[in-house]
Amino acid sequence: MNRLLDRLVRETEECEWLEFKRNLSEERKIGETISAVSNAAFLQEQDYGYIVWGVDDIDHSVVGTDFRPRRQKVGNQEFEGWLASQLSPRVHFEIWEPVYQGQRLAVFIVCPAPGTPVRFQGGAWIRVGSSNRPLRDYPEKERLLWLKGSTAPFEKSFAKRDVSGADALALLDYRKYYELAQQQLPSDHETILGRLAREKLLADTGRGRYEITNLGALSMAHRLSDFDAVGRKAIRVVRYAGQDRATPAEQNSFDIGYATGFEELISSVHRLLPGYESVGIALRQSAGYPPLAVRELVANALIHQDLTVTGASPSVEIFPDRVEFTNPGKPLIKTERFIDEPPRSRNETLASLLRRLRICEEMGTGIDKVIREIERNHLPPPDFQETDSSTRAILYARQSWADMDAATRIRGCYQHACLQYVSEARVLTNASLRQRFAVEARNAATVSRIIRDTVNQGLIKPKSPQQGFRGTAGYIPFWG
Repeated sequence: MNRLLDRLVRETEECEWLEFKRNLSEERKIGETISAVSNAAFLQEQDYGYIVWGVDDIDHSVVGTDFRPRRQKVGNQEFEGWLASQLSPRVHFEIWEPVYQGQRLAVFIVCPAPGTPVRFQGGAWIRVGSSNRPLRDYPEKERLLWLKGSTAPFEKSFAKRDVSGADALALLDYRKYYELAQQQLPSDHETILGRLAREKLLADTGRGRYEITNLGALSMAHRLSDFDAVGRKAIRVVRYAGQDRATPAEQNSFDIGYATGFEELISSVHRLLPGYESVGIALRQSAGYPPLAVRELVANALIHQDLTVTGASPSVEIFPDRVEFTNPGKPLIKTERFIDEPPRSRNETLASLLRRLRICEEMGTGIDKVIREIERNHLPPPDFQETDSSTRAILYARQSWADMDAATRIRGCYQHACLQYVSEARVLTNASLRQRFAVEARNAATVSRIIRDTVNQGLIKPKSPQQGFRGTAGYIPFWG
């Protein structure tokens, strides 16, 4: 608590998420201040707002206070319970009565508004400078509060509240964090907790207690099931004996943080892939599916899922002829533009953390890498699908050109044109497509028909409108 108070009294002036008072003000005013501070803390992206009695609001000198909120009553009701009952929604706040610099203080630690304006006795308030004002008088702040609330990231909410530092470190695999970050593990827990707080894996209340964020639980939990908010988001890996889901042969649910357990997850997927071969002491990789493509699609399923969807989790489903990677939530961009569109992530904080820990990249080239690896291994083109409530990527086992149906060939033709175009603006030609599918030159006419069909479907177009369908002609994606 002393560290927190040191920081607060060093503030050069009162700000909208911090109020200093000398002594007790009328109970209703305190409720209005909680509403105002909570709403302001949310708007300014603060972990908490604070009301401190016993500090002068002009020079921030510590003067002490006679206010004892835990002894206060409103009628026959405890003051704290009365305040909580008048707030809507019931935003969490805590009362602390420390001795600081030899003076008794009273501190209210107020959580930010949960995405909707916090009201006291039906009225919402906001801080303007050092004063409380009705939120309705500041429509631009009210609009911004609603807007930020509708887009508040899941990662910033709390998965577990009010835990000790020792308990926080027992719940999160901080050793793995330092290993992945390629940093030396500090010898003292206070330094470790400070680092995890800076990474937004937890929040420091300033009084020796911590709140673990959804980001911290999702990424670094020893067990996701220790946290109600993320316990159902463990990725499932299922291998089926047949071509449908009627015959599961083996399944695992990875009840571990995404960063903490990523390498174990990837190893498990490779072990279950059909046609695997040993390529080292510890890791077995598929002879048919490129390891880099598998890794990228697993990472995508974790990072791009809609974390607000309940009762659903990412999955990897392995069939004898294909592997399906599914995540909850529709894609933010059209599936046919996965290769060229700039990256858009629902979970930017999670993506940024996993990038720093070298688990994924944020350059928007993950799907490019997948397509490139598939082409290099002459495999059928992957299929990216949007369902009613999820996004699915499918890799297919090795298949000859002769065995591919027309839809698969056209999809491969379009993807090849996209990859050529984003790779130094090259074009698709009959020769390049034959090389991509390992088709002999004597079958060039068959390849030309697929190119023509892909043009007719509006997926590719001649680079030059006057070129026609000559064998040496070049083609680019429809968006090029």
